[in-house]
Amino acid sequence: MEETGHEKDILVFVYNADSGVFSELKDYVHKAVSPSTYDCPLCALTYGSTGMKKEWNTFLKELDFRVEFLHRDEMAKKYPAVGVPLPAVFKKSGSSMNLVVNAGEIGGMQGS
Repeated sequence: MEETGHEKDILVFVYNADSGVFSELKDYVHKAVSPSTYDCPLCALTYGSTGMKKEWNTFLKELDFRVEFLHRDEMAKKYPAVGVPLPAVFKKSGSSMNLVVNAGEIGGMQGS
């Protein structure tokens, strides 16, 4: 099967949270206790208290892109030259990373 341009491109979703068990536990408690002060609206869009939201999972399956999810510490290691406020979504085409959705836009989606 021949790949189309979209199948080669990757959407990279970057959370404004660090990776690791301790960070995930801290974030879980923060979201439960004080969700209005939590700094990662992408986390709120994609995950509920019991795991990935069904609607989000369906959305991902319907995309014509491959996807990658990174935490901010992983992003800094893998793509150190990309420095924008997080969370964010990028389209990776070859070696270029282009911002698709910025932190403000993601924050505005919370009420959707």
